[in-house]
Amino acid sequence: MLKIGFSRWGFGCFLLLAAHSAGAQLRIEISQGVSEAVPVAVVPFGYDGKGEAPIDAAGVIAADLQRSGRFAPMARTDMISRPGSAQEINFADWRLLKTDYLVIGRIVEEGPDRYALRFQVFDVFRGTQLLGYQLSGSAAAMRAIAHRAADMIFEKLTGVPGAFSTRIAYVSVVRENGQEVYRLIVADADGANPAVISESSQPLMSPAWSPDGRRIAYVSFEGKRSGVYVQELATGSRQVVSRSPGINGAPSFSPDGRWLALTLSGEDGNLDIYVLNPATGEKRRLTENSAIDTEAVWTPDGREIYFTSDRSGGPQIYRLPVSGRSSPQRVTFEGRYNARPRLAPDGGTLAVVHNDRGNYRIAVVDLERKTTQVLTDGQQDESPSFAPNGSMIIYATRRGGRGVLAAVSTDGRVKQSIASAAGDVREPVWSPYPKD
Repeated sequence: MLKIGFSRWGFGCFLLLAAHSAGAQLRIEISQGVSEAVPVAVVPFGYDGKGEAPIDAAGVIAADLQRSGRFAPMARTDMISRPGSAQEINFADWRLLKTDYLVIGRIVEEGPDRYALRFQVFDVFRGTQLLGYQLSGSAAAMRAIAHRAADMIFEKLTGVPGAFSTRIAYVSVVRENGQEVYRLIVADADGANPAVISESSQPLMSPAWSPDGRRIAYVSFEGKRSGVYVQELATGSRQVVSRSPGINGAPSFSPDGRWLALTLSGEDGNLDIYVLNPATGEKRRLTENSAIDTEAVWTPDGREIYFTSDRSGGPQIYRLPVSGRSSPQRVTFEGRYNARPRLAPDGGTLAVVHNDRGNYRIAVVDLERKTTQVLTDGQQDESPSFAPNGSMIIYATRRGGRGVLAAVSTDGRVKQSIASAAGDVREPVWSPYPKD
């Protein structure tokens, strides 16, 4: 998304993309964590079965907790014992190592391609068990199961649901055989298991998850004409839901998954917000203004949208009932540039791209207190997206002349750098929690 003048901002997001990388696995590093990160020991899990364990589950769990920035897992080389059961734990030893919490576990082969992951969490100082659970699945599912275990541990120790078992989608572009190849990629939240779900020689952009996490809407310029597509992840099948003359962009699913908010240029050529029911084709225009209105996002109850408009002379965020019974109300006033709104899961906070002394950075706007807090320190930060637990925001930025992804906690205390092996990546969007 270009930032040189609002007119280029409004149209650049649909017409231009920087070069991005192909689907190499992302690497997440903590660039800043909380100073009082909680010490925890995740002991390597035992294995009862044939051959080797299907996964190092303890390694996955420890890495998840470390990436949160709120925990400091002990190095395995520092562990003076490796208990596999509660009876084998000498809590005095772990107290001497200044460990607050201890995680032990075991993987058990239950049958052909069927495994159980059993884990327990202990409060070292009290010598008591806090959590014990078993999760089962195939060998291929064990990594996801380990992420789920990390979610449960994180929630037990912090009171906040974990988001390690979720996924991210992002756009990547790499130059191959003299031309740019655009890829829409879905990966685990830790960057593992990247999978290309769409590929084109023309730009792909603006991915948006459905509320059940089973579909992604996105913009494709195949045939050198913009269109909004909805693709099923399980089958790969897709449908074009909007390919009207002019611009079709910025899709956003309603909370019930039945409607899409879109930016369309319409009959008069002006960019406005519409809502579309892909199943029936029903379409309604929500804004009708000579300004550029774009980048709509729904409130959790589906009754309102927030969107970006330059109707006040520069890009700011407005709120509008989907019923269309009242006029848009401006909600951002701090700074001359606020764009690309993304709403926190609880509906109380907006993440925006905010002009901070000439730099474009990610900020959060408290909608009740009407305060703005800048979270990042880059020069070209963009495309914020909340984790489904509301604790982190993933975004795109540029470092060393390349597009990369990064993440920051909503209080600004934890920062992650998400690097790709080559090229540029951008337009990340965090999935909702998976549905059973």
